[in-house]
Amino acid sequence: MNKRVVLPLVVFAILIAFLAIGLTRDPREVPSPLINKPAPAFDLELLAQPGQHLSLQDMRGKVWLLNVWASWCVACREEHPLLLEFSREALVPLIGLDYKDQRAEAVAWLSRFGNPYAAAIMDVSGSTGIDYGVYGVPETFLIDKEGVIRYKRIGPLTREALRNEVLPLLKKLDG
Repeated sequence: MNKRVVLPLVVFAILIAFLAIGLTRDPREVPSPLINKPAPAFDLELLAQPGQHLSLQDMRGKVWLLNVWASWCVACREEHPLLLEFSREALVPLIGLDYKDQRAEAVAWLSRFGNPYAAAIMDVSGSTGIDYGVYGVPETFLIDKEGVIRYKRIGPLTREALRNEVLPLLKKLDG
């Protein structure tokens, strides 16, 4: 065969192989370079109490979940009932990071659907979300007593993820 025919066929076959491998992967399992590393510092204004702040330092000594959400996020509405259930169990503090949102819309959203958060903080610019490597909302992080990220979930939490991944890790870290 002619080299001008073989080379494009080989390149095409390699591209098809990469595509096939990529299609078999779960996009929620994108590995985070932050797992087992210190959580990025933040000091953000509380959604419900303008002028008051919450920082990473305030959470030291506690195992806690950081849930990144927004009032404009359709998938956040999907996971919200599960977050409400989880918060009633009061296993660990659930902190909401309101990502690239407006205060009035976020407050109205929580008023309408219920507030599962021990505290909700505002990341209007999105810089804290960027520091945490947020791909999009919702995302959830489990942070240990020393402020180290131990788990990251991209997309809505599910009952299965909560039961099989988050709760066993919580027991291990909070034990």
